[in-house]
Amino acid sequence: MTTISIVTPCYNEVDNVEACRKAVADLFAPGAALAGYEREHIFADNDSKDGTQNLLRILAANDPSMKVILNARNFGPFRSNFNALRAATGDAVVVFLPADLQDPAEMIPEFVRLWESGVEVVAGARVNRQESLALRACRAIFYQTVRRLSDIDIPLNVGEFQLLDRKVWEAVVGHDDHYPYIRGIIASVGFRRVIVPYTWAARRSGISKNNLPRLIDQALNGIFSFTNVPMRLCTFAGICMSALCLLYAMASVGLYALSPNHAPRGMITVIVALFFLSGVQLAFLGILGEYVTSIHAQVRKRPLVVERERINMDSILSSEENPVHALQRKIAAEAA
Repeated sequence: MTTISIVTPCYNEVDNVEACRKAVADLFAPGAALAGYEREHIFADNDSKDGTQNLLRILAANDPSMKVILNARNFGPFRSNFNALRAATGDAVVVFLPADLQDPAEMIPEFVRLWESGVEVVAGARVNRQESLALRACRAIFYQTVRRLSDIDIPLNVGEFQLLDRKVWEAVVGHDDHYPYIRGIIASVGFRRVIVPYTWAARRSGISKNNLPRLIDQALNGIFSFTNVPMRLCTFAGICMSALCLLYAMASVGLYALSPNHAPRGMITVIVALFFLSGVQLAFLGILGEYVTSIHAQVRKRPLVVERERINMDSILSSEENPVHALQRKIAAEAA
């Protein structure tokens, strides 16, 4: 029987995980849209402190199709999501279904139908958002920025709520990235893609764990992961400023030679130029630091996630036994 895997990362979602499990299970119930498919629903808990882990244990004890990964600490939503994605065994995989169901589970049958017709990537696009105007504007700026700067085509308004064919899944989880920007990785591997618009619903209960600093961190990761444009802009800006400074120096010398009394005053010019160029240098060093920090984290080869426990699934595999690591070794060997 064809298996559909669904991945749900969660952190302090005790009010939502049961409703999320039920919403997915109802899609696979007899007579429902996905009655002819096998269900695999993977919950990845990021060391919740509100009782979510105990509730997941209770729910999984009564539902063998529900699988749970409990992380040893909070590793962030992208790392936890990607680690759980690696554990999926389905013929098609829904990369991300939020526990709060802001991305609606009711879209999954349409995703599966399109996948059965031969589409390899079915991506949901959040064309309508039930959130404040300020947040919508910030997200629109972010999506436009990433799309314009990226070396690949990352669709507007498309997040991780996507369904992947098994061969696309293999290409995606074959990436060895310390901080995976999942939607960018999916876009980078290619394959036939269809975008399905939907409304991103308002959160029904609880509060979002993605605060402003975390959203900024995710935005910077998305920008720096798939483009070198910021460094190129620094190079061009440096060349332009050097040229302008040279022209200014030549103009100052010319004015002094023609009319010493009308030449620019040296002290004010030096102070203004010093503070301006110092600010520019600090900004450029920050951009360079983002790339250096990313390289540093990547070469240290720390584990993406450390797991405490798995429920209703195989125990934690060693590095040599992990099929994802074997796939990564195969890709590296073929590249060499």
